[in-house]
Amino acid sequence: MNKEVLMTITVPKVFVSYSHDDQAHKKWVLELAQRLRNSGIDAILDQFRVGLGDDLGGFMEKSVAESDRIIMVCTDTYVNKANDGLGGVGYEKMIMTAEYMNQIDSKKVIPLIRQNGTHTVPTFLKSRLHINFSREDEFELQFDNLLREIHEAPLFKEPPVGNNPFESVIEKPAESVTDKKTELLKVWVESYNRGSGFYTLDDVQHELGCSRIFAEVYINELMSDDFIIKQETFDGVGLLRGFALTKKTKLYAIEQGLSLIHI
Repeated sequence: MNKEVLMTITVPKVFVSYSHDDQAHKKWVLELAQRLRNSGIDAILDQFRVGLGDDLGGFMEKSVAESDRIIMVCTDTYVNKANDGLGGVGYEKMIMTAEYMNQIDSKKVIPLIRQNGTHTVPTFLKSRLHINFSREDEFELQFDNLLREIHEAPLFKEPPVGNNPFESVIEKPAESVTDKKTELLKVWVESYNRGSGFYTLDDVQHELGCSRIFAEVYINELMSDDFIIKQETFDGVGLLRGFALTKKTKLYAIEQGLSLIHI
């Protein structure tokens, strides 16, 4: 059973684009990608998958195409090179430039700020919301926000819209009168088949889960169509006024495929 559940889980793919500023920065990005993978995200990073002799440009194109989201780790170096369009040689091929962005859906991109004192992103992403990882003391908070974004699990979910508090709530039937009449007749016939075809107004209201006013509307509609008639019965205590099915209704039920045992 657990195997079946695991097979249905969708694991989001995320490509991490960054600049090789120095060894400390490469280590920070590596640890971020490891944390993402440990949290149910297929983080794609060159340090995991690229070896000597591999085509960096081809790796990036394939990774971007296959990924659900793209994390752009925006250091000052990354931003400057992205703005200058320097996606040229070596590891600089891993930098997303404006020209490259024209080829993909920019909604996939998550700008991640990793800077000291500045909070800039490439010009072509100026209007995009970003996540700030510049402060080490806020890492866990921002990492949780990043996970929620990728897993589409927001901390606050939009509640449904309620009723206008300044407007009277007028009860309306959930379905049309015709639909409710059909529903009531079906239940009534089933009750008749069980040997109890007598309904009071209270019974009708209970069956339909509506107000007494609407119960009266449905009763009057059925009477005008000659589906029910008024009937009185003695319950051992007093006289009960209610309604019973007509012969027309019983014939209608047979035509509709309902098996009546009391005709």
